[in-house]
Amino acid sequence: MPTLMEKVVVPPMDVHNQTLVSNVHPSDWVNPESKDKYNLVVIGAGTAGLVTAAGAAGLGAKVALVEKHLLGGDCLNVGCVPSKAVIRSSRVVADIMDASNFGVKVAGSAEVDFAAVMERMRRLRAHISHHDSAQRFKDLGVDIFLGNARFSGPDTVEVDGKTLRFKKAVIASGARAVDPPVEGLAEAGYLTNETVFNLTERPRRLAVIGGGPIGCELAQAFGRLGSEVTLFHSGSHILNREDSDAAAIVQKTFLREGIRLVLDVKLKKIERKGNEKIIHYESAGKPGSVAVDEILAGAGRAPNVEGLNLEAVGVKFDKREGVLVNDYLQTTNPAIYAAGDICMKWKFTHAADAAARIVIQNTLFGGKKKLSALTMPWCTYTDPEIAHVGMYERDAKEKGIEITTFVRELKEVDRAITDGEEEGFVKIHVQKGKDKILGATIVARHAGEMISELTLAIVANVGLGKIAQAIHPYPTQAEVIKQAADAYNRTRLTPFVKKLFTAWLSWSR
Repeated sequence: MPTLMEKVVVPPMDVHNQTLVSNVHPSDWVNPESKDKYNLVVIGAGTAGLVTAAGAAGLGAKVALVEKHLLGGDCLNVGCVPSKAVIRSSRVVADIMDASNFGVKVAGSAEVDFAAVMERMRRLRAHISHHDSAQRFKDLGVDIFLGNARFSGPDTVEVDGKTLRFKKAVIASGARAVDPPVEGLAEAGYLTNETVFNLTERPRRLAVIGGGPIGCELAQAFGRLGSEVTLFHSGSHILNREDSDAAAIVQKTFLREGIRLVLDVKLKKIERKGNEKIIHYESAGKPGSVAVDEILAGAGRAPNVEGLNLEAVGVKFDKREGVLVNDYLQTTNPAIYAAGDICMKWKFTHAADAAARIVIQNTLFGGKKKLSALTMPWCTYTDPEIAHVGMYERDAKEKGIEITTFVRELKEVDRAITDGEEEGFVKIHVQKGKDKILGATIVARHAGEMISELTLAIVANVGLGKIAQAIHPYPTQAEVIKQAADAYNRTRLTPFVKKLFTAWLSWSR
């Protein structure tokens, strides 16, 4: 007799979250009878697992996909989709607050309906969720099993009392928010990216632990939506893994918007007094404390390696780094591969997607596609955004590569001036003496939309000289990239050529 699924609850269980759950973990789902043997058994239905399963099934492979919680993984449920919906609402607030600079008078002050902001997020997430639904993947030819997976033998996975035999298996179980080791934090209670989107009431005072991408994106969004935000970060400046000039612009923006930054911090302990949470800390050698209503921990991710019985099948793993893989995404068991946050330093949805495509080729066709061959861009969705691809200056220095850097600021770009978005730049690193692009950083309100031109240039081995030849529409902010390329072209003019050109200009007059 088939077993019905345990009911999953995503607070608040309004009509939108009911739709979400009915798509990505339906309570009436019945796991199918397992096939004799699968070409691929995929554990985890986040981006890496979904792309692997759909791609392999589309090629005619017999595929089983196992998920213990919500199909769609972090990206759909607690990551990219909900965060960007909330960030979009917060940008509207920022635009209204800045309206007078554009000659627009707003009667009174902007009033944020936080409950409506979160309801909009839930509605949009539910609308998108059908793309990752159990029924859709079943229709694509994938056998969907809801439940806990564990390896039970050299070629078997057990789930919900069924045994799935495989030729190859893929571990795509993802990662989760790290629990910061701060005395009293667990007792006081705190939010992570996995629970913050369940809120229906705005925290009046919010502490954010961690000045990386997740912490910074949500700190700015909640600050704009009306929370008093204090951001704690162990580094000397926020986003310390990014280009320092880029991070400095975002940090300046945060301070201007009223976010309190506590840097070089060590959190000592947290205590609860009534409805308040008191954070005791030490910053730059001086003690301090702050009272807040909610704490959001955004200080890193931990791989989901527990409960899979990896030891039994010879898959080596580290509780901090995840499953160990080679450049082909193959684990220490040749029949088992991994992809996504469980094994990669790039913890992005698009990175998981790209890795899944490598896994499909290497498992089904004996391919030798390498993870290291990927050119990986990324973006932090603060306002302005920071987007990056390829090497930083420090990377080139470590590799002993001499570089020339071209920088063009947005304040020199007409469209950025008319948009009132002059804070930012493009910084492009090329190999010294050549126009080969090694890396680039863009700071702009829509940097994530602009970085792909430079990513494509690196992938296609197109240099700055070619970019300078490409006509860019005027006026656009992306013209800043062409201006940087023009700056490179000017360096190609030798003193002799410049002299001839000057002489020709004089003669032509």
